[in-house]
Amino acid sequence: MILKGFDNRKYLSLQSEKIEERIAAFGDKLYLEFGGKLFDDYHASRVLPGFEPDSKIKMLLKLKDIAEVLIVISANDIEKNKYRSDLGITYDADVLRLLEVFKKKGLYVGSVVMTMYQSTSRVDAFIKRLEGLGVKVYKHYAIEGYPSDVQKIVSEEGYGKNEFVATSRRLVVVTAPGPGSGKMATCMSQLYHENKRGVKAGYAKFETFPIWNLPLSHPVNVAYEAATADLNDVNMIDPYHLEAYGSLAVNYNRDVEIFPVVNAMLERILGKSPYQSPTDMGVNMAGFCIVDDEVCRKASRDEIIRRYYSAQGDARKARVSKEVVGKIELLMSKLGLSVDDRKTVSLALKKAEKTGAPAVAIEISDGVAVTGKTSRLLGASAAALLNALKVVAGIDDKIKLIEPTVIEPMQKLKVNHMGAANPRLHTNEVLMALAICAAQSETAKRALEGLDKLKGSEVHSTVILSDVDMKTFKALGMHVTCEPVKN
Repeated sequence: MILKGFDNRKYLSLQSEKIEERIAAFGDKLYLEFGGKLFDDYHASRVLPGFEPDSKIKMLLKLKDIAEVLIVISANDIEKNKYRSDLGITYDADVLRLLEVFKKKGLYVGSVVMTMYQSTSRVDAFIKRLEGLGVKVYKHYAIEGYPSDVQKIVSEEGYGKNEFVATSRRLVVVTAPGPGSGKMATCMSQLYHENKRGVKAGYAKFETFPIWNLPLSHPVNVAYEAATADLNDVNMIDPYHLEAYGSLAVNYNRDVEIFPVVNAMLERILGKSPYQSPTDMGVNMAGFCIVDDEVCRKASRDEIIRRYYSAQGDARKARVSKEVVGKIELLMSKLGLSVDDRKTVSLALKKAEKTGAPAVAIEISDGVAVTGKTSRLLGASAAALLNALKVVAGIDDKIKLIEPTVIEPMQKLKVNHMGAANPRLHTNEVLMALAICAAQSETAKRALEGLDKLKGSEVHSTVILSDVDMKTFKALGMHVTCEPVKN
């Protein structure tokens, strides 16, 4: 059973109320810069058990009658073919995905802003593709002296050169495929143009992490640093908030560093800035919805170790530098964490040492753990998955869920006709075999019905898993780490 540390229902209510309050504070319109993922926020759901991955979308759907989405993408990212590592797709492909998802969810997508625009064949082709889909595209340009020359930025030579984005609703949610896309600059540019047109528009930020009203050293906030170690984000006490109010609030370095510039821009645009600190700009209410602090602390410590293993794997594949691994090691040291705190690590390593082959361990949510070894018929991941299903379904370990007579023809098909070098079944193949057996076996059927009970389980492999096994575990909602060793 997954313990709950976060009240999602309270969060949806409080968050939508807070945003409506901020809209009312400005009068006519609010540009809300949305950091992080608008949906599928699995990091938040892992460190705040009870937080639903689509919570932000659900919250916005409460405001859908007054909200529209504005998607921002940088022309530089299109030129560099920048991609989202979590999805394995480029930023321009993600814009198309976001357009489709938002519309299916019932949110109105007004347009796309192309920031840092320069005419190139690749950028112009993407704009043409969007316009062919009926999407309005606006161009924003690089401004000389950005972000330090505030006087020039907030002028006709700066934001004045950008195309004004026509919006029709009181809440404009500004989002992007990833960081560095130009969300904040787009919001500021819009405020400049709205103010010239006599519209009382304001700006606010919505980022779940770091959680401003949790301590700097709280594992939830440290887990955010681990998740963004490759971006050089560092959590820190907001000095402006401390000076203005005499109270501690946690923010991160980029917001603190840019605050004087943003504040100066707001003063030039609005006449007076409504904010005393970068924390003031935020509308995040997540910290008020934690109902079991210890559950969230444990979940976050687990996440930090998972991030450590993920960084090790990425470093081996040259996706990140070894410095990223070192940063997470420092964070672990601050909290007194080691890989031994992850139960599945020692279990898998002991199994591999005993068998002399790759092994996998799975800790089921109630604390019970199983292992799987590499055999003639099955890979270690497939074996461990079947053993875990036996536990959750209450099936004796000695009972075979799939007979060798079913597995062997599948192996011959793989090797003789599909060109596979490895005859052992992967996790997806063993689930297919189990589903076939379930048609005639009540035991196999019972095991298959236990799949949902594996959600939230912890998995560790002594070698880097194949893409197919990683995808299967991820689809089942299981949390995977691997030793940075190639099989």
